Amino acid sequence: MMFRGIVIFLLVSFFSLSIVWSQEPYDPCSQALELCPNQTYQANNIGATSVICPNCQDGFAFCFSPDNTVWFTFTTNAVGGAVDVNITNLSFQTNPGQDNELQASILSASAPCDASTYTALGNCEAGTTGNFTLTAPGLLPNTTYYVVVDGDNSGAGVTSPAEASFTITVSGTGINRLVSDVSITPSLTTACQGEIVTFTASVTNCPDTGDYTWYVDGILAATTTDPFFQTTELQAGSVVSVQTACYAQCIEMVNDTSVPVVIESFPLDAGPDQSVSPGQSVFLGGSTTATTYSWTPSFLVSNPSSLNPVVTPTETTTFTLTAIQNGCTLTDQATVFISTFIDIPNAFSPNNDDRNETWVIDGIEVFPNAQLKVFDRWGQQVFETIGYSENKAWNGTTSRGANLPSGVYYYLLNLNDPENQVFKGHVTLMR
Repeated sequence: MMFRGIVIFLLVSFFSLSIVWSQEPYDPCSQALELCPNQTYQANNIGATSVICPNCQDGFAFCFSPDNTVWFTFTTNAVGGAVDVNITNLSFQTNPGQDNELQASILSASAPCDASTYTALGNCEAGTTGNFTLTAPGLLPNTTYYVVVDGDNSGAGVTSPAEASFTITVSGTGINRLVSDVSITPSLTTACQGEIVTFTASVTNCPDTGDYTWYVDGILAATTTDPFFQTTELQAGSVVSVQTACYAQCIEMVNDTSVPVVIESFPLDAGPDQSVSPGQSVFLGGSTTATTYSWTPSFLVSNPSSLNPVVTPTETTTFTLTAIQNGCTLTDQATVFISTFIDIPNAFSPNNDDRNETWVIDGIEVFPNAQLKVFDRWGQQVFETIGYSENKAWNGTTSRGANLPSGVYYYLLNLNDPENQVFKGHVTLMR
């Protein structure tokens, strides 16, 4: 018996429940829903309220007095003119004693949501159960107007104002816009491999332009504030797209895509990197199908117009092969490295016996900018020179010429070459 009582209680509770609608965010005038041209919005005034007091948002009485208002807003175009607000597909709540008519008006307001500044425009709908249109002729350009929709609360036996869901659309010469568009110019069809290509976005009927978002083959490449985009990354068949926003209110996104790009290219190879000894000559191994080509730096090659010239670099050098075909220029590089043959002795004896009097470093002569620093065992620098050679070789004295005692010293040799080679170690001075 107790179980049956619980079941009956739950059933009664369930069937006595009613759906509670929360207020829409556009219930107050200050949060009026913006209506964009020729777009349909689903709306309702279910659970809406009104604020009626001097100069308050609902302190007005035109062809109706407000009870449960909801607010909408729209902005006319640069020309202005007539605007129609269509309210259709009305579906009313059917609670006992509830009215079933909507009422509405288009308003201008010199001060936002201040009822003392409202002016009703066009026809005012006092109450209807079916579709209706509010029409306001001759609206000013670039001006914001309001639409207020309310439930009627009159008639015999009515105890609560009407609540309904509906669709709302705004249209007309005063709000319709010219079609916005963007196009990529020039209409590029051919480009050279690796060249800088500039794309320009040209917009029409697009005020308040936002940033330009650029894509290469559907992948985001850049976002620019100006309508320009440059790239060197185009491949054969690449397409470039752009997207931007028009209008600060009721934003419209526009986009365009270029035609697939044909990339002009041809084989070009400067050959492999090579390593040689100082003073050794070597052939560069260039190849290309182009008929016009040359090497740089030209003064270091035997024949800049040959694909396989002889070079004898004195230091590590990068050679660039440039070729031209069908108006396109391509480059490739090969580096000839000077092999480092540095022989650093680990001891010398400046004792005036004419043998090993100086610390001679073989191979250092090909590094004229080499810097040598010598330190004693306490880390104090005792000798330094730039441009080390046999004539400048360390003889066991300080940089000021004072003799140093026998012992182990530590060196730091920086060749200052393109490869930034640095040698560290120790040398024994024996007297």
